[in-house]
Amino acid sequence: MTLVLAVTCAVAVGNIYFPQAIIPLVAAGLHTSPESASLAVTATQIGYTAGMFLLVPLGDRLPHRPFLVTLLTLSGLGLIAAGCAPTLPLLIAASALIGLTTIAAQVVGPMAVGLVADDRRGAVIGTLLSGSIGGMLLARAFSGSLGEWLGWRVPYLAASALTLLLACLLARTLPATTPPSRQPYPALLAESLRLLRTEPDLRRSCFYQATVFGGFSAVWTCLVLLLTGPLYGTDARAVGLLALVGGMTMLCTPLAGRLVDRHGPDPVNLVSVLAVLVSAAVLAAGAWGGVPGMAALVVGTLLLDVAMQCGMVANSARVYALRPDARSRLNTAYMTCAYLGGSAGSWLGVRAYGRAGWWGVCALVALLALLAFARPYPQPRRRG
Repeated sequence: MTLVLAVTCAVAVGNIYFPQAIIPLVAAGLHTSPESASLAVTATQIGYTAGMFLLVPLGDRLPHRPFLVTLLTLSGLGLIAAGCAPTLPLLIAASALIGLTTIAAQVVGPMAVGLVADDRRGAVIGTLLSGSIGGMLLARAFSGSLGEWLGWRVPYLAASALTLLLACLLARTLPATTPPSRQPYPALLAESLRLLRTEPDLRRSCFYQATVFGGFSAVWTCLVLLLTGPLYGTDARAVGLLALVGGMTMLCTPLAGRLVDRHGPDPVNLVSVLAVLVSAAVLAAGAWGGVPGMAALVVGTLLLDVAMQCGMVANSARVYALRPDARSRLNTAYMTCAYLGGSAGSWLGVRAYGRAGWWGVCALVALLALLAFARPYPQPRRRG
């Protein structure tokens, strides 16, 4: 069952990220600019943010099996609509629907954490996050290669088939669970906002992740523009192959989970934000072009990926420890803020790239990392 839940996270998260690798193909196929085509990526992230706020709280109210099956089915239908979209506005609308419903990973996390002992929480989060990372990396490589070979629509249609197949698998294998809350839906939504207002550690986790994820989204949204532009002159497959380098993060997140279980989330957060700042400096060398520039992009994106995902483990562990009876609502507030930061990062990144090129994107990442230091880091406390 752990494997099934990790695969669920992989597929759901992959649906958010695979369009990043095919932006130039979408632009050519729909006769628009890459900057305009990137709005499909932003729409997916905005839809995902809305889905986390509007739908994830239902994880505390509804049985998980029918809820997850319904979400994956709707996401699969949205992917079919995107793959068949004849115009960019329709693709953007379908992308928003995909984002709205592909939130299964955010439902699986609170469910799985509630099934294990407190001292195993970080390890479980790290394992599920490894599945999410695998989905993110494989989706980019898969969509870039498949899109170059068969056109930009095929990755959407292939992802829809995989998502619908997983919905059928979960309908047969996921065990029955008892919802921890009987609150009506409006009360669940209000509770997420109330928790954000009353829980300082929740607000702190939200701020850390929003800034770091904003920089991460800016880099990966603009990286395809850099690599397929005149400086490097590659195709969409290069973005997917570069994403595969981040596979090391699948090994780092379980380790980060064990460090959180032992030392608490604050030291892991601090190191993660410092690593983001360093990654911005390394990535800036990508503006040189050629072999040195490509080497800088490989090292910089790997460091950024590891920092973002390890910070995610630390922040999630801090959030889930606050209220065991309201983990889905806590996760709603946390992930909504994180993806608002990611959506803003994508939007700001494209504009920074248009005005100042790759240097502008790297400056944005550094600025967001510095903003994270505006929040105080408590003294680390050794656990256990």
